[in-house]
Amino acid sequence: MRSLVQLTILCALLARFYGPVTHYFTVLGAFRAPNHAVRLATTPSFVKIEDTVQCEDMHYYPPTRKIFTACEDSFASRFQWFPALGHFDGPGDSVGSLHVIDPQNFEGPFVTHGIDVIEDPDRSGAVYIFAVNHLRNPEYDETGTNAQDVFKARSQIELFHHILGTSTATHVRSVRHPLITTPNDIYAKSPSSFYATNDHFYRHGLKRHIEDAYPWAKWTNVVHVRLDQLKSAASPEAGINATVALSGIKNSNGIGHGQDGEEILLCNAIGGIMYRARADGETSSISILDEIRFDSTIDNPSYFADPYRTVSDDASGYVQAGLLKAMNLSQSHGDPSAKDGVTVWYTRRKAAADGVMSAEWETRQIFEDDGSNIHTASSALLVPVESPKKARLFVTGFSSESVVAVDVDL
Repeated sequence: MRSLVQLTILCALLARFYGPVTHYFTVLGAFRAPNHAVRLATTPSFVKIEDTVQCEDMHYYPPTRKIFTACEDSFASRFQWFPALGHFDGPGDSVGSLHVIDPQNFEGPFVTHGIDVIEDPDRSGAVYIFAVNHLRNPEYDETGTNAQDVFKARSQIELFHHILGTSTATHVRSVRHPLITTPNDIYAKSPSSFYATNDHFYRHGLKRHIEDAYPWAKWTNVVHVRLDQLKSAASPEAGINATVALSGIKNSNGIGHGQDGEEILLCNAIGGIMYRARADGETSSISILDEIRFDSTIDNPSYFADPYRTVSDDASGYVQAGLLKAMNLSQSHGDPSAKDGVTVWYTRRKAAADGVMSAEWETRQIFEDDGSNIHTASSALLVPVESPKKARLFVTGFSSESVVAVDVDL
């Protein structure tokens, strides 16, 4: 810990001379004063949604106007076992669930994280759901000789099939591969093709802390996975081809769908940077097109398509949730009673000039809370309502007790 403090002090000194490091400390909230509970929205519309504990990621599925998410069924378990936050003390046997669906025929631990939802191309009214599952590694022996060589977690991806309108989901298969090391989020292209982000190179210990603190630690990647066998009862490792689609980025975290069927949104969470990217159709490699910077950490990106848009007036844009003072997370991440303040950003094209929307982006804050109403924020999305220039904002976090919703002006 002393080494980490010294490294942080060194980075603070460098911040006086280097712009990128200054932005890094702004993202961490080093220059941000504590805030009282403030909601930048219409207060009477604010609600908390029951039975939505620690739903780290959400996806809106327009054909049904439903939000799909993966949640924990126990609030306390995440503070003992959750590899994404470096929690390895618990048994790792909690059973989460997919909401609004209940995977009744999926037996075993389900420690939820990122998800994605795509249409079943072969059956109308059905979807496939991909979900990260952070399992314990059965080969790890804390008291044995392999404690230094074997990782504590053996995370994998779960694939479910769901018929819309029903209350169950069928577990299709598990996906495990050596390149899927610290999975955070998923971008599905088809039932047999998806991308998964690895959010850390070092999984725990001092090296992981250094990786977080060092702004130039661009050691994470995005993996593309192709399934030769959509159903595999033999092994989670059967019928899988995986390659590194993108490398050389820091803290590759949330990944999501952009403004068309091809745009990929990828986040450097701790650096507060969202990348707009595309994938090569033949090689599946990812190329970054441009980036948008935010003044806080960010996580799981989403895109809002304005149903009332016109050529000269389009409120479509990107939505990002983050922490007001992420630097406090090193002390608060294991505390169920902590209050980590949150913020939500909305990025859209600048207002039109002479009837043409600007090519430049503008970002503004549309929600803020000091942690009194929601503890942490890792995903936010806007859902259209019947009134133009308004939307319903949903916000959730990896340590939140429930999803919150509020009406906002666009």
